[in-house]
Formats: sequence, C-alpha cells, structure tokens
Amino acid sequence: MKILVIRFSSIGDIVLTTPVVRVLKTQLQDAQVHYCTKKAYAGMFKANPYIDKLHLLEDKLNDLVQELKQERFDYIIDLHNNLRTTIIKQRLGVKAFSFDKLNFEKWLMVNFKINRLPNVHIVDRNLETTAPLGIKGDELGLDYFIPEQDEVPLEWLPETHRGDYVAYAIGAQHNTKKLPLPRMIELCDKINKPVILLGGKEDAANGEQIEAFFRQQQGSEAYEEGLKELNKRTVIFNACGKFNLNQSASLVKQAKYVFTHDTGLMHIAAAYKKPIFSIWGNTIPEFGMYPYRTQFTVFEKKGLSCRPCSKIGYSKCPQGHFLCMNGIDFDFYLP
Repeated sequence: MKILVIRFSSIGDIVLTTPVVRVLKTQLQDAQVHYCTKKAYAGMFKANPYIDKLHLLEDKLNDLVQELKQERFDYIIDLHNNLRTTIIKQRLGVKAFSFDKLNFEKWLMVNFKINRLPNVHIVDRNLETTAPLGIKGDELGLDYFIPEQDEVPLEWLPETHRGDYVAYAIGAQHNTKKLPLPRMIELCDKINKPVILLGGKEDAANGEQIEAFFRQQQGSEAYEEGLKELNKRTVIFNACGKFNLNQSASLVKQAKYVFTHDTGLMHIAAAYKKPIFSIWGNTIPEFGMYPYRTQFTVFEKKGLSCRPCSKIGYSKCPQGHFLCMNGIDFDFYLP
C-alpha cells in the first residue's frame, strides 16, 4: 500500500503531522509512506525513519503533480486542505482523506468570540484522517529527528551554558505572537538562569539587544558584586541566526526548560517532552495547537474582548495597545 501525506507548511504545522506518518508506517503492513511539502522544509525530514520518499513543491505545481502521478498512490492523506492540495487530489484521482480546518468555527471565535471549537488537539484531529484505514493513535506524541551532523555539542556553547540552561525561542511568524522587546528582557531577568535565545536571522537584532542588556562589562566588578548579592544569574547567549533549524532543535533537546511563543520550536520542544512555558498573544490555546503530550504552562492575558483578533497574526496590534502581550503576568518559579 502506497500512501501520500501532504502538508506544505509551516514548521510547527509539519511537526504536528509526525504522529500521522508514524502510525501509517507502523500499523499498516508493507506501507510505503511518502510526504509532500515545500522545498524549504526538506531538512526536517532527513532523518525521519517513517518516511520512504519525499516530494517537494518548488516552482510549478504541475511539475509536482506529474511527479506524483508516476507513483500511483493508493490513498492521499491531505493535512493541509487548501487550493493546491485540492488540485493535487483532483489530478491524481485516488481516494483521499482530508483534514477539517474548522475555518467557520475559527471565524466565529475571532469575530464574535463564540467558541464552537472542539476540545481536541490538532494532532488528534490530524489522526482522525487515518481512521478509515483502521489506524488508531498510539499516544507517543510528536517526533523530531535530528541528523547526526546537526547535533550541537555543548563545547560549541559559551562556558556559562555548558551545564543546565534555558532555551527561549523569541521568534514568531507575526509580531502579535511575540512579546515586545522590553517584556522579553523582563522575562529573561525573571528566568534568572543561563538562557540561549533561539530564532532566525530576522530575530538576531532583538537577540543582540537582549544579550547587550545582560552583558557583563569590564570595570563593573562592584556592579557584579551587587548582582551576586541579589542572586541575579541571567546570562544570555544569542543564538538567533547562528544555527539551522535542526541545530536549533538540538539546542532545544538539550535544554532543561523551554520558553516559547506560539511557534514551531514550541512543538519541537514538545517532541522532546520538555517542560514548556508557552506565551500566547493574539492567538489562543483553544485553537488546538498548545504543546502536545508534555508538561506545559500557559502565559496569556485572559478576559480581553479583542482576543483572539486573528487565527494567525498581524504585524502590529490592531487596537494599538497590545494588551494581550503587555498584560501577561510572568508567574513561575524554576528550581
């Protein structure tokens, strides 16, 4: 039996499909599992043992369709369910099972704050697409496999971060899913441990400013003595833009705790069963994308009439006050 799983983007959404791939491969006898995604995400699949072949969308959808036709699939599991995947399903003409994106329910929640969303994680809704094939969820959580060459040795890190450290994923696809810079600094101060900042090149500037705020300066011995008396132990290593995704995943894997916005590294942290502190702004956990099958704490500002303002996010707060992030209380303790 040959099965095609489709999810084009993005990092977090792809990680949330990994249980589907695993159960198809392990529960169906002689199953060949192929995965279709964008070329930009190919590196996420290099070490996944449950995927037999990868198909990549590059420039032209028609070229991809022609490639897929040659495989003669028995079934399609469509976990993206958009216009392009609809075209693929029509052109291939084989039996397909598609993920329900609950667009109407999300629209009600965003526009009228009417909650008709099911209390079911998106991973379990992804798994529902495999039920017609007799598949059952295995309750093993998410997967993320790092190629051996991308494992980051602790010797690559500053000496201050070679023991226990906290990873903080400061990026997000939209600004309204990220804490403002002053609040990132406030959070790092509250963490009070060695912190590695993770993100892409677009997050490097924020990372530099956070790192500079906590940097120990020459000639500041008296000041440092005062910090010791106050038990201030926040030391920052800005890794934003310095590591690829798999290497960042390796740093998450080795962290003791992970702080993260609603972004892909949150789900990678869940794959490694890390204790997660997840930070929510304009989006809400009720959309079903909170950390899956791991210990987690949610930071959010409840009771705002404007939240959620989008199922995805904006470049800036539509109301101008950004209370969903500015109003969060960082109430936690790390032993």
